[in-house]
Amino acid sequence: MNDDDLLAAFESCDLPKSHIDHRVHVRIAFLYLRRLGYDDAVDALRTGFKKTLAALGVPDTPTSGYNETTTVAFARIIHAVMQVHDTSPPAPTSDDFCDRHPEVMTAQILRLYYSPARRADVAAKTTFVEPDLAPLPSA
Repeated sequence: MNDDDLLAAFESCDLPKSHIDHRVHVRIAFLYLRRLGYDDAVDALRTGFKKTLAALGVPDTPTSGYNETTTVAFARIIHAVMQVHDTSPPAPTSDDFCDRHPEVMTAQILRLYYSPARRADVAAKTTFVEPDLAPLPSA
């Protein structure tokens, strides 16, 4: 799926659950960050993920559904990679970005920054919580 089709499907909540994986999350974050800038991208990610999860029937409980800390932390990491490592020339597509930057292609990257207890904290689900193991790149 090309970048425009991916964003259109995401924004209309037409992505099948079977097609939503970490790579798709990274691609969507990359596209919003490139097109909107950091603050607006985070707002679009927050809105889009909440709508998508609701459309898929994922319950929003203390242990499932949208997670603010995960969303913001990944946005900051992807943004930093775009600013520092993806500049000459920048990746032309979200798939190219994913292929060029395997360091962001694992959901476990957050383990470098957050202890399991910190990420499992109920507050981390609804508000952004700074990491306790290492600082995230600044936005």
